[in-house]
Amino acid sequence: MAENSNIFLESIYLIVSFNRDLMEIIGMSMYVSISALLIAASVGLPLGALLATRSFFGSKVISIFVNAFMGMPPVVAGLIIYMLLSRGGPLGLLGLLYTPSAMIIAQCILILPIIAALSRQVIEDANREYNLLFLSLRIDTFTRIKTLLIECRFSLITVLLAGFGRAIAEVGAVMIVGGNIEHSTRTMTTSIQMEISKGNLELAMALGIILLFLSLSINILMNILKTYFQNTNGVSCDE
Repeated sequence: MAENSNIFLESIYLIVSFNRDLMEIIGMSMYVSISALLIAASVGLPLGALLATRSFFGSKVISIFVNAFMGMPPVVAGLIIYMLLSRGGPLGLLGLLYTPSAMIIAQCILILPIIAALSRQVIEDANREYNLLFLSLRIDTFTRIKTLLIECRFSLITVLLAGFGRAIAEVGAVMIVGGNIEHSTRTMTTSIQMEISKGNLELAMALGIILLFLSLSINILMNILKTYFQNTNGVSCDE
C-alpha cells in the first residue's frame, strides 16, 4: 500500500514539475489526435449530413460501410495503413511510415466512420423535423445541409467529442504505424503500455492521470458551452 502511495506521489510530482519527457509525450498525443479530428470532421460531418438529407445511387451502400467500419479493430486499420506506407506498398515512396503523419492517418481512418455515422443520425432527425419547412421554401441541398449543420452544432459537439475520445485513447494502430519511437512518435497510450512493461510505473501513472483529466475537462467545458448557448439561442434539435 505504501509503495503504491509513493508511486502516486511521484507521478503527481512529474506532472506539477512539468517533466520534459512527460510534456513531450502529451504534446505529441494532442497534436496527432487534434489533427486527426479536424481532418476527419471536415470529411465526416458533410458526409453524414449528405447521407441524412439525400438518397442517391450508392447512398445505402455507403451508409452500410460507414456503420460497419465504426467497429473496425484498430490493429486491422494499423495493418492496412502499414502495408500502404511500407517500402513495398503503393505509398512507400512518401516515407510516412513511423512518423506522426502516419499516426494521424491511422486515427483518421478509425474516427471518420464514427463522426459520419453519428452526425448522420443527429442530422437525419433534424431533417425529418424541418423537412416540410425546407420543401415549402424550396431550399436546395447545399443550403439544407449548411442550415442543419448550424442548427445542430451543439449536438455535433458530442459527436466530435466521441471522435476525439476514440483518437486520444488509441493504442494498436498508432503503435503499428508510429513505432513508439522516443522523441518522435510516442503518445500517451503507447507510452503507458511501454512504461508498464519496463516497470516505470510513475511515468505510466502520470500519463494515465493526464488522460483522465483531459477527458473530464473537455466534457465539462463542452457541457458548459452547450448549456450557455442553448439558453441564449435555443436550438431545437439539441433539446
